[in-house]
Amino acid sequence: MSIEQDMEAGENRLQEEIREPLIQSGGDGASKGTKEPPCMVYFSTFVAVCGAFSFGSCIGFSSPTQSAIRKELDLSLAEYSLFGSILNFGAMIGAITSGTIANLIGRKEAMRISAICCIAGWFAIYFAEGALSLDIGRLFTGYGIGVFSYVVPVFISEIAPKNLRGGLTTVNQVMICCGVAVSIIMGTVLTWRTLALTGLIPCFILVLGLFFIPESPRWLAKMGRQKEFAAALQKLRGKDADIAQEAAEIQDNIETLENLPKAKLLDLFQRRYLRSVMIGVGLMVIRQFGGINGIFFYVSHTFESVGFPADVGSISFACLQVVGTALGATLIDKAGRRPLLLVSASGVVFSCILVGTSFYLKVQDLASTVYPILAVTGLLMYIGFFSVGIGGTPWVIMSEIFPVNVEVVAGSLATLVNWIGAWAVTYTFNFLISWSSYGTFTIYAAINVLGILFIAKFVPETKGRTLEEIQAAINNS
Repeated sequence: MSIEQDMEAGENRLQEEIREPLIQSGGDGASKGTKEPPCMVYFSTFVAVCGAFSFGSCIGFSSPTQSAIRKELDLSLAEYSLFGSILNFGAMIGAITSGTIANLIGRKEAMRISAICCIAGWFAIYFAEGALSLDIGRLFTGYGIGVFSYVVPVFISEIAPKNLRGGLTTVNQVMICCGVAVSIIMGTVLTWRTLALTGLIPCFILVLGLFFIPESPRWLAKMGRQKEFAAALQKLRGKDADIAQEAAEIQDNIETLENLPKAKLLDLFQRRYLRSVMIGVGLMVIRQFGGINGIFFYVSHTFESVGFPADVGSISFACLQVVGTALGATLIDKAGRRPLLLVSASGVVFSCILVGTSFYLKVQDLASTVYPILAVTGLLMYIGFFSVGIGGTPWVIMSEIFPVNVEVVAGSLATLVNWIGAWAVTYTFNFLISWSSYGTFTIYAAINVLGILFIAKFVPETKGRTLEEIQAAINNS
């Protein structure tokens, strides 16, 4: 065995020692000595996912408001494209700084800062009289959701018992979709300024709720605050619960993690990590450059352009996203990751072809009664197929394929690529549509075809495999 192979084997053994306590450390909802349900866990999750709902509200805001904002504030297409896309730039900054903030001041305080940034951003948008204040407000909300995107799922996973962890963590993605759907639906009946005010509601609930929930016990233990750690864990598991075993496992796991060498960005380019990083980053490229954010941010305008009622189309689009995401969450551990991704990407390709064909018929002034039907069908199929697989599955795979000693750095890199892609697609969408509407969807279809080939060639099936088996599959393929 070579030195490098020996190092890889040692890392695999280390991953087994470290990750298994994380999987087994929760209680069973009713910890030993009590049958009391973990009410505080549910309440804490509800408070945290208000951040996820706020995330969705920010994403959904630009779709139903495009025409009204441009008309009232006399914005050019370029100015509105900047307004729509700058959310992703702010989220990029938030995602980069979120880990440091959450580790320094705690999960609760990081969520509080996020909520305050979103509140400030929504007020700036509400009072906006021109492009500058709109962009500043959008940048602030973007920063807030960038931090939320990291902190909320981490907080939930750290407070949940093992038998509830998977279900409660998926609530985060579902609530993002619900926030998007509610924002789009309300945007069909409210003015854009009033819609901005509704974005404050989940933020205020979050800020208020943080006064009543405990901090993450794992973070408290990491910071050496032992009394607060024990009190927080007891509060989450119930006053009569026996938390001794879980507390000991958390402490042992944290001590092990603290003894690991700190990974740096350049470490990711070592041969034993490169394939995992390529898969994680590649899935994020497919997820974003296939067009989702451009289509989503401006879906109302797209429906209008084919002569379909924007309100009906946008509401249907938003509701299908929620249904597709929920369906994907139920199928991911049954059908497997790869089949779900391949079916999802194939459906997205077909959907893009339908929409591109409809725009081609419109440009050529052919089949005037057919092209609106093709466009609406294609758009609704797009969001349905996307939500079932490509929307959420890359995040699940990303949490499984990175070795534990580089997962923070590698995860941050993949997340950054995701937000860069989101910004690029959102900013360029309107310009591409102006250049060639059918050409735009042809490009998106081609990218998703490449995505299918990438998934088939490089992405391993992780369903039902231990973390060590996943690493072996990646390194030996």
